[in-house]
Amino acid sequence: MSRSADEVARLSAEAMWADDMASQAMGMKLEKVGPGHAVMSMTVAQSMVNGHGTCHGGFIFTLADSTFAFACNSHSQRQVAQSCQITYLAPGRLGMRLIAEARERYRAERSGIYDVTVRTDAGDVIAEFRGHSRAIPGVLVPET
Repeated sequence: MSRSADEVARLSAEAMWADDMASQAMGMKLEKVGPGHAVMSMTVAQSMVNGHGTCHGGFIFTLADSTFAFACNSHSQRQVAQSCQITYLAPGRLGMRLIAEARERYRAERSGIYDVTVRTDAGDVIAEFRGHSRAIPGVLVPET
């Protein structure tokens, strides 16, 4: 039986989410997933605010990185980050709901490039992230 790309993406996300204690502990929510695409959200909690009264960049990076992970693993082939870069454009603030959207830009046999935009609910861009993925052995969904 052949599965659709959307079904493979959904099943891959379910398999990853079950073991992703880091994203769950930070209160992230997987909003949407599809082939080469993912959307996640996170509300900035008191424990995420730094000495400047804004969201620590590491938490914004982690939201973008988790979203990148769900997008690059959406084809079932296990992928890990090879390199990542982020540019912070505006501060996140306490109570702000941040939404990260990842899109596949390039994918070959063992490598991929994904862009992630982190926005507020109002649509203001907080950060731009680019991740390069690398395939590792194994699949998330058997028989794909």
